[in-house]
Amino acid sequence: MMVKRRTFPLLIASALAVMVYVIFTLPRSQPGNHQHLYPHHISDQSITPVNDTKHFMVGAYKEHRLEGSSVRIISIFRRDSVQPLYCVFYCGTHWANGTKAEVQMHSDHFGFLFVTTDVLCPKHPDCDPSHVTLAIQADAELAQNQTFLRIQNLVKKEEEEFQSNFTVCWSNLFGDYNNVLQVTQTLEMYKLLGVQHVVVYNTSCGPDLERLLQSYTQEGFVEVVPWPINQYMNPSSGWQPSEHGGDIHYYGQLTTLNDCVYRNMYQSRYVLLNDIDEIITPYQHQTLPQMMDVIQRQNPKAEVFLIENHIFPKSQFEPSGRFERPTWRDVPGINIMEHIYREEPDYRIYHPSKMIVRPRAVEQTSVHSVLRNFGQTVKVPPNVCHIIHVRVPLQGGLTKKELHEDKRVWDYERQLVPNVDKALEKAGLLRM
Repeated sequence: MMVKRRTFPLLIASALAVMVYVIFTLPRSQPGNHQHLYPHHISDQSITPVNDTKHFMVGAYKEHRLEGSSVRIISIFRRDSVQPLYCVFYCGTHWANGTKAEVQMHSDHFGFLFVTTDVLCPKHPDCDPSHVTLAIQADAELAQNQTFLRIQNLVKKEEEEFQSNFTVCWSNLFGDYNNVLQVTQTLEMYKLLGVQHVVVYNTSCGPDLERLLQSYTQEGFVEVVPWPINQYMNPSSGWQPSEHGGDIHYYGQLTTLNDCVYRNMYQSRYVLLNDIDEIITPYQHQTLPQMMDVIQRQNPKAEVFLIENHIFPKSQFEPSGRFERPTWRDVPGINIMEHIYREEPDYRIYHPSKMIVRPRAVEQTSVHSVLRNFGQTVKVPPNVCHIIHVRVPLQGGLTKKELHEDKRVWDYERQLVPNVDKALEKAGLLRM
């Protein structure tokens, strides 16, 4: 009994000695060198507010192409409220105090209050960052409770390692857009043309289209990026603030296009930048890979390829009715196979293009052209490739005789029609 009583004080004394040793010998956290910590908040959203500002972060990407720059943050900035900002890094095992951020607002903003912005974060010595945030102060300790973005594109892959050869970036879906039949036909056409991946930024759409996109997402062909921009500002449904109002152009279209380029920079050899109702279609080749192999050999230094937009008025129908399929009658949307008449572009006025790009050569893009890039730009002749764009007529006064007959989509009929049926049936949208 006496032995146990004497042992107890010895145990207490030993424990106190160990505590004193730990307190005075282990390294203490210092600002800029916080050991074995981790960001408290990591964003899983596509839009993340920057604390104490009127700005938003969208995506952070390691910048492999510019000397001196470590990370590029695709952002949305309020143009009348720019202030000094700092990039605060988490370096895997420790923090790095903030470095002064370089803010590059894009030149295309069309007069709206908010603008797509690149924030360039300079390289930080002794830091290989995995996460980053923007802060109004440089002290990492003060920024630790802010929301951080995971840095993407950490590895610079070579083209033979890419997951896709061709990826389509569709900018924003919004409102109650429910054009199911045309979207299905477009997606199935792109499959036949050699596209492996389609990315769409979705604020909102109709219930049937939502169902269709979910089906393609489960298949792995479509990636839907939620885009709740209406929760942070009043987005415009047009491109002129005087006419359409709002805070930002077309629900942030320019931001999503730029983010999509960087998201796929080391995932896809080529990226197509076009709208959901447009199909970039080769006319001298069966597929896009065949076409681009030829164009690239002819233009080895080209990185951006401009494709003319050609309007196929949805008000003009082909007369035979061969594609008035009973199974498609109750599917909402336009049947592009019924509209084979094409307007001749009026080259006396501005005629917009969309693009196929090699994303590694693009620094900033707009809708119809790139703003900054590293290579040459080539305009693809329309007889080689142009956009099939079935929509309201641009030249409304033209009669059918004044339009060009263009049945290019019919060349894919044998595979396209049954593939559309299967896709609609799989999504539960084909009413037999």
